[in-house]
Amino acid sequence: MHVIGTAGHVDHGKSSLVQALTGTNPDRLKEEREREMTIDLGFAWLSLPSGEDIGIVDVPGHRDFIENMLAGIGGIDAVLFVIAADEGMMPQSKEHLAIVDLLQVPAGVVALTKIDLIDDPDWLDLVEEDIRSALVNTALQDAPIVRVSSRTRQGITELINSLSECLSTRPPRPDLGRPRLPVDRVFTMPGFGTIVTGTLSEGSFHVGDEVNIQPSGLTSRVRGLQTHRRKEDTAIPGSRTAVNISGITVEQVKRGDVITLPGTYQPSHLIDVKFRLLPDILQPLKHNTQVKFFLGAAEILARVRLLGIEELLPSNEGWLQLELELPVVTIRGDRYILRRPSPGETLGGGTVIDPHPKGRHKRFSVQALASLETLARGTPTEILVESLMILGAASIKEVISRSNLDAQTAHLALEELLENGEIIQFDEYGNNKLIGQTLVTTNIYWNHIKGMLLQDVSSYHKSHPLRPGIPREELKSRLKLPTRFYNLILRKLSAEGEIEETGSLVRQAGFTILFTPQQQQLQEVLLKRFADLPFSPPSIKDCLTEVGEELFSALVDTGVLKPVSTEVVFRKHDYDRMLADTLDMLDKKSTITAGEVRDHFNTSRRYVLAFLEYLDSQGITVREGDERRVK
Repeated sequence: MHVIGTAGHVDHGKSSLVQALTGTNPDRLKEEREREMTIDLGFAWLSLPSGEDIGIVDVPGHRDFIENMLAGIGGIDAVLFVIAADEGMMPQSKEHLAIVDLLQVPAGVVALTKIDLIDDPDWLDLVEEDIRSALVNTALQDAPIVRVSSRTRQGITELINSLSECLSTRPPRPDLGRPRLPVDRVFTMPGFGTIVTGTLSEGSFHVGDEVNIQPSGLTSRVRGLQTHRRKEDTAIPGSRTAVNISGITVEQVKRGDVITLPGTYQPSHLIDVKFRLLPDILQPLKHNTQVKFFLGAAEILARVRLLGIEELLPSNEGWLQLELELPVVTIRGDRYILRRPSPGETLGGGTVIDPHPKGRHKRFSVQALASLETLARGTPTEILVESLMILGAASIKEVISRSNLDAQTAHLALEELLENGEIIQFDEYGNNKLIGQTLVTTNIYWNHIKGMLLQDVSSYHKSHPLRPGIPREELKSRLKLPTRFYNLILRKLSAEGEIEETGSLVRQAGFTILFTPQQQQLQEVLLKRFADLPFSPPSIKDCLTEVGEELFSALVDTGVLKPVSTEVVFRKHDYDRMLADTLDMLDKKSTITAGEVRDHFNTSRRYVLAFLEYLDSQGITVREGDERRVK
């Protein structure tokens, strides 16, 4: 699932284009519709020809609302960059383009709108040429330009196809088992309570999950989930998600907060970053400058600490340590934007290098600067963890190959991660060593998969209380795990006493089938018929008619009944007696006939043949003509 965001100058037709694409007017506020101008974020969705549903975040274009735009543009998979044909590139177009480039939005399409206002084709060619020049050396330099009119719908189909093609090259967001949802909207619904929305990344949410609201640390629970106004049991990475959280008022959560699973993220007041100052900034960036920091949907005042230099000149890059007035949830590699508070101006942006530095660096410390250079490339343990987060679970050989570390460095780092409990080792060879084929995963991913598996087993027991467990292959299909990893998970959870494996079934440890009073009564009536005629009992068809398939299967699974053919079933107690008597007869006589067994049990040939053929199939007896002997 993917999300695209609009960008572009005010009055260039972003909202009209979204409405033409989706049929939804993203301007939801009364003031927006009265002023015919987007003020806050708007949301819609679109079904592509491929069948994929994508979310659309419509952002304001007016410079007065650029900071609302920043709350929506973070975390998108592609940008729909809107430029009006009658005006071309304008000041806010250039600022939005700079922001898209700083955030390194991975893909995009340029929509040249309002072409119905232009009669001269040469003018459109000139505007396109100007746009193409502006896109050079930016994240959108290879973006297609599509001419459209929201009023006449000319080019709308071509635009949808371009968006589809653009997103087809974008891989789905990985599920790293550590979901976070930057909140970009908070509201309440009668009968439901507080709803928060945002673009989910790095993991999934499930109805019933316990969650934290960061940075406040408040605890809540997921009461409900929606994606594109459809109820979901699970929200996946990359989806525009609405979360109904319980026990939290709208006053306790705000735009910029982050919804996470407990224990997965720690907010920080101090972060180290790589920063690039935009070329058209008139003054250099100086130490101790106050700025506005934008990451995800968060907007926080911060103080700049320049490291290694006295001032940073336009177009240049440098190291900063940001002291934030409020804590932020971030991880290494997150992209951010800095703006001057007054007068409002986008200064530049870059990448978070260390979200949890140990303290304030000495500004000109050679050691601190060297450490930042190393962190920018990633420490061995960080690189290995990130590789594993993407792989989910993999062999040591695969992890080292993906990390591009030398074997000795990687093994030392893996030993450190194992000792610290950050990774889990599956010791299938009994030597407890990290060798090439040893399977490992992160502790976060292990807990995620373990929770999913135990939840699936529990849900199966609730849905099928008369069945002894879920079939192994059905559980594997639900989890969509590789066979080797799946088998090792079952082995580990069995060893830890979380589950039990019985043949081809998996069940919760200690699970037993419990009958309701009504089922117990049906069982007693049926078993009385077996007791009355133990060697000429009701057929399987009779049993199914009397108690139903689920209860009959439960009686077989619990060992009360013993089927010997597709038609004949005995009480296990009676089958055991027949087996003992038959073996006793064979011990005395060496061979027996079906007629002798029939007469011994005073039953009919139908039951005896089914019984004896079952003994043959189990390798207890062997038939020779009309007689049988012990095999």
